[in-house]
Amino acid sequence: MEGVLPPEINAIYLSPEEITAETVREADALFVRTRTRINEELLRGSKVRFVATATIGFDHIDQDYCRKAGIHWVSCPGCNAQAVCDYVEEAISTIKANKTDLTIGIVGYGHVGKLVAQMANRNGYRVLLSDPPLGIGMSLEKLAPQCDVLTFHTPLTHDGEYPTYHLCNADILRLCKPDALIINAARGGVIDEQALLSTLNTQHSTLNIKAAIDCWEDEPNINTALLEKVNLASFHIAGYSIEGKMRASEMCLRAFCEFFSLPILSINKKVVPLQGDSAPGWLCRISDQLKAQPNQFEQLRKSYPLR
Repeated sequence: MEGVLPPEINAIYLSPEEITAETVREADALFVRTRTRINEELLRGSKVRFVATATIGFDHIDQDYCRKAGIHWVSCPGCNAQAVCDYVEEAISTIKANKTDLTIGIVGYGHVGKLVAQMANRNGYRVLLSDPPLGIGMSLEKLAPQCDVLTFHTPLTHDGEYPTYHLCNADILRLCKPDALIINAARGGVIDEQALLSTLNTQHSTLNIKAAIDCWEDEPNINTALLEKVNLASFHIAGYSIEGKMRASEMCLRAFCEFFSLPILSINKKVVPLQGDSAPGWLCRISDQLKAQPNQFEQLRKSYPLR
């Protein structure tokens, strides 16, 4: 059954803006990414029983509503972890070029965090960890003053014992080394953008904090003032790679088949490699694109050639 849907399955392909309460009303299942808000407004009165998001993050899913409505949902943890790790390595090598005696602080020790730690060890960096929910490493307050690079790899959460919303705030930024590099390739909102902008606006001879931002609050309407100030900027594509997309698709498809008690379908992997830009300096070129066309965030993301 490789690459072939059973005759009783009708697959309809829609762009994110076409996914509305009207178009999903008769659907049994949805396959989405982060651009689609899964909530009561979209699903009330629909036949949807299953939602799969082909992403690590799931803050675009109203979990409370899904639970009350009896809608099963799944995400794809780890699907694009290697791509995000590659992004972090490129950001470090671009901004901290030729520096090997670096201390890397990794906030969040999940699928991505583990790979970033391995990458840092390969490059001879000192690695420090902070993941209080897992009981790993130290608090962010203790971590920040020791790090040349502070990179975030947490989900976005607003409640619970360890909320991550605005985890990197003004208090944390004041603790950072004066030339620290802050990387957000996790979720928009993990960093308090106004606090970061204020820090970057008050730089002086002894304070030269740098930033590489891939995930933004209020995407696609990003903070253009912050965009102008950061060293590297991208349009939420850190995890975009052909391998990551393939893994996410496989995970979603398997979960779908299991939920509906269907034979496990597999994906035809005879895919022509895409001509993505992975030559040295690729992140600088992306950053230049976004800074030149900040209002084209969504279009740049849609047309990005997978690495």
